[in-house]
Amino acid sequence: MAQVMQDTEERASTRHVPVLPAETLEALAPRAGGRYLDGTLGMGGHAAAVLSAAPGSELCGLDRDEQALDLARARLAPFGGRAHFFHCRYSRFAEALKELQWDKVDGALLDIGVSSLQLDENERGFSFYGDGPLDMRMDQHSGELSAWHWVNRESFARLKECIATLGEEPQAGRIARVIVEARQKAPIDSTAELAALVEKAYPPAWRAKARRHPATRTFQALRMAVNDELGELRRFLDQILAWLPVGGRLAVITFHSLEDRMVKQAMRHWAEGCRCPRHVPVCVCRHQPEVRILHKKPLQAGSEELAVNPRAGSAKLRAVEKIAEAAV
Repeated sequence: MAQVMQDTEERASTRHVPVLPAETLEALAPRAGGRYLDGTLGMGGHAAAVLSAAPGSELCGLDRDEQALDLARARLAPFGGRAHFFHCRYSRFAEALKELQWDKVDGALLDIGVSSLQLDENERGFSFYGDGPLDMRMDQHSGELSAWHWVNRESFARLKECIATLGEEPQAGRIARVIVEARQKAPIDSTAELAALVEKAYPPAWRAKARRHPATRTFQALRMAVNDELGELRRFLDQILAWLPVGGRLAVITFHSLEDRMVKQAMRHWAEGCRCPRHVPVCVCRHQPEVRILHKKPLQAGSEELAVNPRAGSAKLRAVEKIAEAAV
């Protein structure tokens, strides 16, 4: 068992490349002695960069994936007691910070989405390139419903809505129909079975011109539904600003247009000044901006990074600095 874990650590360390590392570090601007929150610790790449850049700093790292958390502990072991680890959803970050008796964090980071570790392990069920069980849960011991339930138990209407909304898949109706028809004959148990069904549902003309595997959007939608990814992000954004001091920073990396839109809208809302209705000639609300948006447009990976890490292609980084406390 120990040898298996060691092999997993070695494979993970060689393939794990944090996305937008330099841009993230610049956005967070970690300072010596500061306290930082990494809500999606993964294998600890961004966390290691923060702790290395800021002597005496501490970091609270959260992850729902116990395997990733174990790998992060090993990677961050050289930092000793400066790194703190919690197995939980990132929307529950306040509980972890209270346990540490931290009332503020100088910076917070989210790197949202599925990790290389999860994609590359067939038994996790995230990828259509291998063959594994239909799981897709980031926390496999949570007792939550897996992708198997969504594929084999949800109604046609819910499946179609999930694939259309979360996957932004134009063929959602055809795909949902093919899945429902297939499961009436026998359960759909594996990622390979599901991927083949989705490919079958695609019209031949669409398959011929598709730049990605036809199952890409369907697998994405199911993963987001299984892990309530949009709900997690909304709950986090509703809380995090109160935990940043003036001068504190938040950086969020997204890989999906719905998540990026949610982050963009939240940051723009925080950065607003007057919120009076347009027909009011003089401001009476006296609302002041709470944050400064650090970049007009989201930062994306350059050609050099993409050559090393092609999965960074859809990553977008948005960041803000808190400039005022919310008016009571």
